[in-house]
Amino acid sequence: MTCGEIIEKLETLSPKNYAEDWDNIGLLAGRRDKDVETIYIALDATDEVIADAVRVGADMLLTHHPLIFKKLSRVNTDDFIGRRIVKLIQNDISYYAMHTNFDVMGMADAAADELGLRAREVLNVTFEDEISKEGCGRVGHLAERMSVEALAGLVKKRFHVPNVRVFGDLGDIVETAAVMPGSGGSFIRDAIYAGADVMITGDIDHHEGIDAVAQGLAVIDAGHYGIEKLFIPYMEEFIKRELPNLRVYSEEFSEPFTVI
Repeated sequence: MTCGEIIEKLETLSPKNYAEDWDNIGLLAGRRDKDVETIYIALDATDEVIADAVRVGADMLLTHHPLIFKKLSRVNTDDFIGRRIVKLIQNDISYYAMHTNFDVMGMADAAADELGLRAREVLNVTFEDEISKEGCGRVGHLAERMSVEALAGLVKKRFHVPNVRVFGDLGDIVETAAVMPGSGGSFIRDAIYAGADVMITGDIDHHEGIDAVAQGLAVIDAGHYGIEKLFIPYMEEFIKRELPNLRVYSEEFSEPFTVI
């Protein structure tokens, strides 16, 4: 099976037209006609991930976050991005990224599923036609009313994170929750407008957190990696189901920082 044929299957799951205009998704390096037997899945194309992909003999690397984001004027080994691209090409590994298109068609519902959100709706609509509205994040009802503290414990358990940061009173009872995988600071207003009692997301800074609480919204910060690592098992399951002839390897979960 060629890289191009695999891309066609990936884009039935998360079509490119759902991506934000500022995003950089798709085949970012390598050959579309490359014959692929082994694919490696990761959140980011780090040095360690690329080295592991080379080690297992991967023909294709699939990540959520794009390695090439800003415009490149040159590709050489003088900087870390250039070195990674060169290593991919030297080892004939085709590299594909599915970012905000997967956020819309994949990640948002996967995160909502983990929390058991019912009667869910799109938190921030980025695409709308006569048939449906799609976009980033979801908002819906928890399976039962619970305290912010209990929900924080559920978030830790469901997303397999060692800790979370909570803005708000741990004893407050919440029922309607918004979930925004990744960095959710700019979506706080959407969560408040949607009537959410609490928002589960990542990368909330001090001012965003205390301002949200002042407006009646508790925030549980599970980290950017904490929620978005869902990409790895989600895509592993998808590829094994839809492309069963491929060998699949994936990055082991490892927080990119240490809390001391």
